[in-house]
Amino acid sequence: MMNSLSIPKVLQATLISGQYHESSAPSGRLPIQSGFWGEAMNEATDLMHVQQGVAAARAVDAAKIYGHGDAAVRALDGITVEFGSAKYTAIMGPSGSGKSTLLHCMAGLDRLSAGKVFIGDVDLSTLDEKKLTILRRDKVGFVFQAYNLVPTLTASENITLPIDIAGRKPDRSWFDTVIDTVGLRDRLTHRPSELSGGQQQRVAAARALVSRPEIVFADEPTGNLDSKASAELLEFMRKAVGEFGQTIVMVTHDPIAASYADRVVFLADGRVVDEMDAPTADRVLDRMKSLGGE
Repeated sequence: MMNSLSIPKVLQATLISGQYHESSAPSGRLPIQSGFWGEAMNEATDLMHVQQGVAAARAVDAAKIYGHGDAAVRALDGITVEFGSAKYTAIMGPSGSGKSTLLHCMAGLDRLSAGKVFIGDVDLSTLDEKKLTILRRDKVGFVFQAYNLVPTLTASENITLPIDIAGRKPDRSWFDTVIDTVGLRDRLTHRPSELSGGQQQRVAAARALVSRPEIVFADEPTGNLDSKASAELLEFMRKAVGEFGQTIVMVTHDPIAASYADRVVFLADGRVVDEMDAPTADRVLDRMKSLGGE
C-alpha cells in the first residue's frame, strides 16, 4: 500500500482525499452529479459558464506581503487580472516581479494578504483548507519545474495518481487520448528513473490533464528541459488548448515558450504593466528587455 510519505509534498497539498459536496459547488453551477445524465448536465452548465464569459480564473486587487515593518516585501501589489477559458496565457517579468507568487495564489497553493482570487466563480478566500484542497484536486492541474513524480510508481500509475487517491476511475478514452498526445504509449510501464527528463515532464503534464481540470497552472515547466524536450512539451500544451479546450496559465522566463501562448501578461514590481496578444518570441524579448528582464 502506498505511504503518503512517498508522495512529493507539493502533491500531498493537492491530493488529500474527500468528497465534493453541494456546499462547495460554485454558485450558479449544479452540484457534482453522477451517471450519464448527471455528467451531461455538468458539461452543459460548464459550457454555459464559458459562453457567458466567466473567466477560468481571476485576481481582484491581489496583494501578497512577506514579513513585517521595514522588512516587509510586497510580492504582489494590488493585481487585477483575468485568465480566459480555453486560452493559453503566459506570465512573464523580471526576477522578483511576482510571477510565481501570483500563480501560487491563483492556484490556491498560497493565501493572499489582501484582495481575492477566483477559480471560475469560486472565491478561494471563502474556502477552508479542506474545501480548498478538494477544489485543487478536482478543478486544478499542476505542472512544475520539478517533475514531482513518485519514484516507485510507473508512468501510468503516476498519471492516474490524483484520480486514484480521489477514489475515482479514470476515463479510459480520455486517458488514451492524453497518452497518445504526449507520446508516452511505449513508456507507461517505466518508472521515473527509466525516463528522460523530457519524458518525465510529459508524464507530469499528462497527470495534470487526465482528470480534465478546469484550469492548469504551469510554473516554469520547461526550466529543466533541453530545447527539443521543451518544444515537445510546449507543442503538447498548445494542442491541449487548441484541440481539447483546456485552459493553461504558465509562468516562464523564456520568450520562445511564451510565443506558444495566446496572450502574455507582463509583471514588474508585483504589478501588471503590460499585456500582449498573439505574441512572438522577438516581440516578447523586446518587451522583456524594456522591463529589465533576462
